[in-house]
Amino acid sequence: MYVEPWPPSPEPLAFTDPWEYELAFPGDPRGPGIARMTLRAVLAAHGVPELIERAELLTSELTTNSVRHAKGSASVRLRWTHPVLRVSVSDTVPFLPATLRSPTLEAGSGRGLFILDRVADRWGGCALGDSLLGPGGKSIWFELAVRTGPPPPQTPPALVA
Repeated sequence: MYVEPWPPSPEPLAFTDPWEYELAFPGDPRGPGIARMTLRAVLAAHGVPELIERAELLTSELTTNSVRHAKGSASVRLRWTHPVLRVSVSDTVPFLPATLRSPTLEAGSGRGLFILDRVADRWGGCALGDSLLGPGGKSIWFELAVRTGPPPPQTPPALVA
């Protein structure tokens, strides 16, 4: 006997429908890994596998910088407006990163913005104003565009009697 679940589950969003997810994490070195796993799961679930590798690399760069330099909480927001994925990483430090410059071969760090500039389709940043929760910070974002059409529709698994 099959019983309909109550309340009924909503239909999955269409590939071109907008969606948004946000993950907040403390200033903990495990945060960037958790952000990468979450991003990978969300993009796979929404049928956007072609963006996973680039989005994961750039999210890793930005979240790692937040953990290293902000010394406080941070958040990652994923926003899909077909065909563009925008990922924003926000933290509590109000200062935008130094201007983009090519890293030297000897430099042990300082490649994050260079990688962001080379891999993202677009990127930028802005200061965040003060709020009721405390002083403002900054948000660095990047965009990646899908260059293919939507994935084929999934066929539902056969019901076993």
